[in-house]
Amino acid sequence: MSEPSIFTRILNGEIPAEVVGETENAVAIKDIAPQAPVHVVVFPRTQEYRNVVELAAADPALLTEIVGLANTVAAELSDGDFRLVFNTGPHAGQTVFHVHAHVLAGGLDEKSLGA
Repeated sequence: MSEPSIFTRILNGEIPAEVVGETENAVAIKDIAPQAPVHVVVFPRTQEYRNVVELAAADPALLTEIVGLANTVAAELSDGDFRLVFNTGPHAGQTVFHVHAHVLAGGLDEKSLGA
C-alpha cells in the first residue's frame, strides 16, 4: 500500500486546507501556491487513480463529478470562465500522484491569450 498523498492527508484532517467546495466524491481547496488570482485544486476522495487518464478509463462518472465541481467553484469565485489543467506524469509537472485538477481563473486578457 502506498503512503497517503497530501490530498488524502488533507481529507484525514492531518493537514489544514481551505475547502471551497465539495461533493460526495470530490473536494475543492484553495491552492497554497496560487498561479492565478483564482487557483483551486479539485480531487477525488479516493487516491485510487494516479492521473486523469487512469480516472477517465476506470471511472468516467467520477471525472464528470470533478469537472462539475470545478465549474461550480469557478462560477462562485470568478466570472465562470476558467482553465482546467490536469498534469499527467512527472515530465508534465505532476508532483502529487493522486489525480487532481487545477482550476485557474482571472488575470488574463484576450491579448495575453493570443485571441
